[in-house]
Amino acid sequence: MNTHTYAWRRKATARITPTFLILFLILTACSTTVGNGGGTPTATHSSSTAAATQPAIAKDDTCPKLNGYPTTGVYCYTPYQFRVAYGAEALTEKGFTGKGQTVVDIVSFGSPTLQQDMDAFDQQFGLPAIKLQIINPLGTKTFDPSNKDMAGWAGETTLDVQIIHAIAPDAGIVVLTSPVSETEGTIGLPQFRQLEQYAIDHQLGTIVSQSWGASEVTLKDAAGQQEIQKWDTFFQKATTQQGMTFLSSSGDNGATDFSDLQATKLSPTATTSFPADEPWVTSVGGTSVIQNGITIEEKVWNSGGGGSGGGFSSFFTTPSFQKTLPSSAQSLLKNRRGVPDVAGDADPLTGLAFYQDGGWSLAGGTSASAPLWAGLIAIANQMAGHSLGFINPALYKLALSSNYAQDFHDITNGNNNVSYKGVTVPGYQATTGWDPVTGLGTPNAEKLLPDLIAAMK
Repeated sequence: MNTHTYAWRRKATARITPTFLILFLILTACSTTVGNGGGTPTATHSSSTAAATQPAIAKDDTCPKLNGYPTTGVYCYTPYQFRVAYGAEALTEKGFTGKGQTVVDIVSFGSPTLQQDMDAFDQQFGLPAIKLQIINPLGTKTFDPSNKDMAGWAGETTLDVQIIHAIAPDAGIVVLTSPVSETEGTIGLPQFRQLEQYAIDHQLGTIVSQSWGASEVTLKDAAGQQEIQKWDTFFQKATTQQGMTFLSSSGDNGATDFSDLQATKLSPTATTSFPADEPWVTSVGGTSVIQNGITIEEKVWNSGGGGSGGGFSSFFTTPSFQKTLPSSAQSLLKNRRGVPDVAGDADPLTGLAFYQDGGWSLAGGTSASAPLWAGLIAIANQMAGHSLGFINPALYKLALSSNYAQDFHDITNGNNNVSYKGVTVPGYQATTGWDPVTGLGTPNAEKLLPDLIAAMK
């Protein structure tokens, strides 16, 4: 297990998309106050890959009362703690907060309470106020709170923007909504592609957060392959010619994904999802972030009812940046695109506190780890003074460098085996270096971002 010790001081004390709506409803059957224990403010990274000591910052930073969570096994993190855990707070202290950058979030429907929820989130944690830009280029659909799909997307949208704002509090956020629900197969994908083209045409921002996906199993037909080709052409031009960076969640079903358009049945064989499988997209897997005093133990997120998506594409061959990985990885890749590239906290029981429509919950699913990385790239763009664009080659270049151990928390404990929803699918083991569960690992932004900028020159 990868273990870190961090310098936050505490007083006492999901993805809520259609995928995690059921889990959320189960959790909200009870109500309790959940918090983490106190910590000593000066400590070093305690894994075998030592990092710099974090600054001792006195901070009254208490997790709010959550709506309906178990009394044990829950780890609630505030924006400050989240930034500390991933090395971003040291950059915040230096004024690198994403200022001058904008992240575009692509969702279906959006949330009718999005701005007021963000206002409450900011007030709770003393974050700078932000005016969200919510744009509906394709029209809107009347929000029905009794519609579980719409309610799920509302939660998704809320956690996306609050995570981005928590990591990069001075970055702008544009939410582009579609009136069509993206589910499986090509459903909703043409509309999302229109939204992303709209973002480029109107120069809304250079970072796109994509907390959604469709199983490759549902995209193998002719219509699916035609749509994938359109996206591939779009992504290649956007990243290499227009300075765009795309982040995508790797999926929440471990080593498999859905096999039907209604997203009710899992494939009995290993698969991955789009757009996480796209070589032009940075795919983000998931971890569990468990606090024990001042120590953080980070392992693969695999709760038995959800886990870090990861594996190998049946659509895309190994991109050049992954061909640099060692022979042990090549024997797994077998000339296929490996997923994910990187990772971040995705466990619905170890997440960032987020506020929606009168209550507090924890963000979870890899649709939480993707906006985490989007916020970090906003900071990196500010530091660089320009958009980084396509970051994948530089990420893998760092994996081969002597700085890898300080740039990433290498997750080596856990797997994404699947045994739920009536299927059992052997997954993959987290190992030293890149693996098809957590990629290169989770970020230590204080070291990673400057090295990433340098690696792109």
